[in-house]
Amino acid sequence: MAIINLRKMAINQTGTITVVKVGGELGRRIREMGLIPGTKITVKQRAPLNDPVALRVMDGTLTLRNNEADYIDVDVTL
Repeated sequence: MAIINLRKMAINQTGTITVVKVGGELGRRIREMGLIPGTKITVKQRAPLNDPVALRVMDGTLTLRNNEADYIDVDVTL
């Protein structure tokens, strides 16, 4: 297991969120989407220029911009 930034995850890679390193309005918005420590996520796909990234979270799909993904660290299974 290794902790990496969400932006660096590969397509179809799965991991568990360890920390969300932002507060304020952006941190609140990220947490309201269900991206909290302990949540399992899978990177499903990326747009042609790698921004945004589509994530599978709790039986749903959501997208994040790379500047939002930069604040999230994930414990991935290698």
